[in-house]
Amino acid sequence: MTKSLDLIVLQNTVLSWLIALGVSVVSFTVAYLILRVVRGRVAGFATRSVTIWDDVLVHALDRTRTSFLIVVSLYAGSTPLVMPQRVDRVVSIFVVVAILVQTGIWLSAGLSFWLRGYTERQLAHNRGAATTVGAIGFATKFVLWVLLLLVALDTAGINVTAMVAGLGIGGIAVALAAQNILGDVFGALSIVLDKPFVLGDFIRVGDLLGTVDRIGMRTTRLRSLWGEGLVFSNSDLLKSRIQNYGTMRERRVLFEIGVTYATPREQLVRIPVMIRDAIAAHGNLRFDRSHFMRYGSASLDFETVYFVLSPDYNQHMDLQQAVLLTIHERFAEAGIDFAFPTQTLFLTRSPARPSA
Repeated sequence: MTKSLDLIVLQNTVLSWLIALGVSVVSFTVAYLILRVVRGRVAGFATRSVTIWDDVLVHALDRTRTSFLIVVSLYAGSTPLVMPQRVDRVVSIFVVVAILVQTGIWLSAGLSFWLRGYTERQLAHNRGAATTVGAIGFATKFVLWVLLLLVALDTAGINVTAMVAGLGIGGIAVALAAQNILGDVFGALSIVLDKPFVLGDFIRVGDLLGTVDRIGMRTTRLRSLWGEGLVFSNSDLLKSRIQNYGTMRERRVLFEIGVTYATPREQLVRIPVMIRDAIAAHGNLRFDRSHFMRYGSASLDFETVYFVLSPDYNQHMDLQQAVLLTIHERFAEAGIDFAFPTQTLFLTRSPARPSA
């Protein structure tokens, strides 16, 4: 048995390999238990705390990869082994890359969790800030992963300075080949900075309507009234005429009413006053004007304008219905008839011709 343990395999005895395996298993078990204990303690503290940073830490710890623990454990177990210098360097580089990747996952997960909570809080009173934070979060995560990639390449012995210089020259060709993509990216920046609309706004693009659901670096997504998703590229969206109903503070309502030609002049004079009183009888409305507008083909037409002091469409329709029903009631009490398309035929009898 002793001879078997002293057998040399890849410059190390079998006993050394068994010790390395045991150290790796123990290291993985200890690291996993420490992670679970720390995560549980922080989660318990987070339930009693009012700050968000402990929740961010819990969310980041939940993104710890089992593969990362395995790599670190195997590296800890390999320390007693004798390995060629080239193999030892490759293992060291591999472990550093694994640490950098896991660090990026932790930071990216924590940042995403914080941004999601911040966006939900801002949507209630500042939707423009929520849109800006989304773009800043994307840019921050992009810069984070680029920096980690550069550190990993530098650790691997690659000349990062020369590579960056080469990318600067090749970036011109890439930019020419990706004009559409870059146009969408700059369109996203324009939307974030200029804010023609923000998350939650109800907008019309051409003959399509929907609520802004997401503003990405390539596309903007709307949720239509019928429930389906509408996807627009940012560059095409900014080239279109956009009607933003989300910025409305009040709604202007214009309607016409026609009465019969048989209506007496005294009642024609009273009609604008009656319509004004019917609008004033309801709250959250502002009367603008009401006038005898024209002699129609079958009616005497009145035009009225008032404002609903709320952008809510359902409230606008409820108030409009109430106003029209009140006008109908007032006209019925005054004996005023609404006009409808009619034709009057006048017949005249010609004088009889004398007989021959």
